[in-house]
Amino acid sequence: MDFGTLTVIVLAGLAGPLLGVAGTRFVPVMIGEIAAGILVGPAVLGAVDPGDATTAFLADVGFAMLMLTVGMHLPLRDPRLLGALRDGGRLAALVCLLAVPAGFAAAVLAGTGHAAVYAVLLASGSAAVLLPALQETRTESRAAMTAMAQVTVADVLTILAVPIVLQPARVGHALLGGLLVVAVAIALTFAGHRAATAERVHRLRRRSKQRRWALDLRLSLLALFLLAWLAQKSGTSVLIAGFAAGVMVALLGGPHRLSVQTRGVADGFFVPLYFVVLGAGLDVGGLAASPELLALVAALTLLNVAIRLVSVALLRQPAAIALAASAQLGVPAAVASLGLAEHVISASVATAIVTAALLSLAVGTAGVERLARG
Repeated sequence: MDFGTLTVIVLAGLAGPLLGVAGTRFVPVMIGEIAAGILVGPAVLGAVDPGDATTAFLADVGFAMLMLTVGMHLPLRDPRLLGALRDGGRLAALVCLLAVPAGFAAAVLAGTGHAAVYAVLLASGSAAVLLPALQETRTESRAAMTAMAQVTVADVLTILAVPIVLQPARVGHALLGGLLVVAVAIALTFAGHRAATAERVHRLRRRSKQRRWALDLRLSLLALFLLAWLAQKSGTSVLIAGFAAGVMVALLGGPHRLSVQTRGVADGFFVPLYFVVLGAGLDVGGLAASPELLALVAALTLLNVAIRLVSVALLRQPAAIALAASAQLGVPAAVASLGLAEHVISASVATAIVTAALLSLAVGTAGVERLARG
C-alpha cells in the first residue's frame, strides 16, 4: 500500500455519506462504502488489492473498531432497555429458535451447505444500525425499546456464536480463547469502575479534558488492541475482542467526548476502510452468474423477515418491531470477512451474504419509519 491507494480508499469511503446526503430517508453509510469498494476493487478498476498485507491489516483494525462501536452502541445503562428486556428477550429467543430450521432451509434452497452459519446470520440483529436510526428519527416508544432490547440480546448471542459456526473443528480453541478475552475484559471493567471513583483519577481526567490529552480514548484503544492481541494468540476471533471492548466501554459509561472521539477515529477512517476493502473482496460477477447464490440472497432476505414476523405475531407485538429488528450488519460482515480469511466460504457466498444484509437494511429502515409514526 502507498498513499495513492490510501487516497483511493478514503475517497471511496466518502460514497457512504454522499449516499445519505442524496436521499431524504435514513440510509446506512456502509451501503455506499461497500458499493464503492466493489468499484475500486479487482472486479472493476483494480485500484485496491484486498489481499495486500498492509491493506488487510488495516482492514482488520477497522473490523475490530467496527465491533467496538457495535458494543458501545448497546444501551446497557438505559433504564428503558431494562423495562423492555422481558419482551425483547422473548422475541430474540423465539427468533433464534426459528432461525435453526430457517438456516437449514436456506442451505437446502441454495445447495451451498453452511446451514449453521445461515442460522446465526438469520438470528442476528444490529444495534449499530438500529440505535442511530431511532435517535435520528427521535423514536422512543415502548415498541422501539422492545426492538432495541431484542437486537441487543441477538447481537450478544450471535457474535459469540460466529467463531464457533465458522470453524466447528476448532470449537475448543474458540471457546477457550473467547473465555480468556471475556475474562480479561471483565477484569478491566472492574478495574475501570474502581478507578473511576478515585479522586486522583477525576483530577487526571479533568486535566486531560482541559489539555486535550484524550486519555479516555487512548485507554479504550489500549484495551481494544490488548484484547485483539489476546484473541489472535489464543486462537479466537478479533470479533470477540472488539465487541468485548465495546461492551466494557458501554458498561463503564465513559464521558460523551469519548464517544465522539471514538466515532471520529472509527467512523472517520478505520470502519469505512474496512467496508471499502470488504467490498473490494466481493465477487459480484460470480453472484450474478449463479442462480443458486441468487436463491441464497432471496432465502436469507425473506426468511430473515419471515421469522421475525412470525415471532411478533406469536407474542402479539407490533409488526413494525419485526421490520426494524430485521436490519443486519455486524454479524454478516464478520461472517463474510472471517469466512474469506479462513477460506471457509467462497467470495461468491460472501457476496451473497453481504447482499442479503444490505437488503435487510432497507427493510429495517422501513420498520424504523413505521415505529416513528407510532
